[in-house]
Amino acid sequence: MNQRPVAMITGAAGGIGGETAVRFAEQGYDCVLLALPGDDLQPVTSRIEQTGAQFLTCLGDLADLDYARSAVEQCISHWGRIDVLVNNAAWREITSMRKIELASWEKTLRVCLTAPAFLSRWCAEHMEARQRGVIINVSSIQSQMAAGIAPAYVAAKGALDSLTYELATLYGPSGIRVLSVNPGAIDTAMGKDIATDQQQATSQKIRQASEDMIPLRRWAQPEEIARVIVMLASDDASYLTGTTITVDGGWKQQCSPYSIKHLQLPSEFPQN
Repeated sequence: MNQRPVAMITGAAGGIGGETAVRFAEQGYDCVLLALPGDDLQPVTSRIEQTGAQFLTCLGDLADLDYARSAVEQCISHWGRIDVLVNNAAWREITSMRKIELASWEKTLRVCLTAPAFLSRWCAEHMEARQRGVIINVSSIQSQMAAGIAPAYVAAKGALDSLTYELATLYGPSGIRVLSVNPGAIDTAMGKDIATDQQQATSQKIRQASEDMIPLRRWAQPEEIARVIVMLASDDASYLTGTTITVDGGWKQQCSPYSIKHLQLPSEFPQN
């Protein structure tokens, strides 16, 4: 069995997943990196190598549960253990319930909910044998805040939070902690994929509108979410399980944009 702890991260080619993998490597973990066949993992693996950590790459589509199960089997065959699972990968289409196709709906739920559920099950089988482990589901504040433009994604993220509570209850007596991280607006490729026409001007307007709702007045960088994930997997969070951790710069508790606050109290809320 490997003497170093092992973390498995889905959607590991970049964004939150890539930064999380590098952060785990810096903390002494070896990493299993799950990504799509066309993804470029080299920038992430180069940074992992610089830490002295080892990595195992498993390429495939999480809509295929045989691939997901194979990744767990490869990890156990290679290292004999898995200490942390981070269900980070996601897929979505910007559309409304009026127009979403069944194939899009089913793919979203498959990647964002079904794959995390069964990866958790298969990893937990090995974690239970050692009476310890951590499963972290990367959800979204959209699990509780809808916009009307991503029905399958919102439904999947709401269910992922509920699944977190269910798995924490099931696996807690075996020493396994299960948590959900709910990021807000993150400066990633997916975070920028917010306009159906992908016109730069439209995307910029949407970003400005979201920043107008965030008390910290900016989107987060992926490494800011990664630091939270790795902390939650550590013994510093040893009594945290069955809950969601919101990392959104204060957005979810906001009730009005700062442009409106400026109109109400201009001296206290200067116009940016």
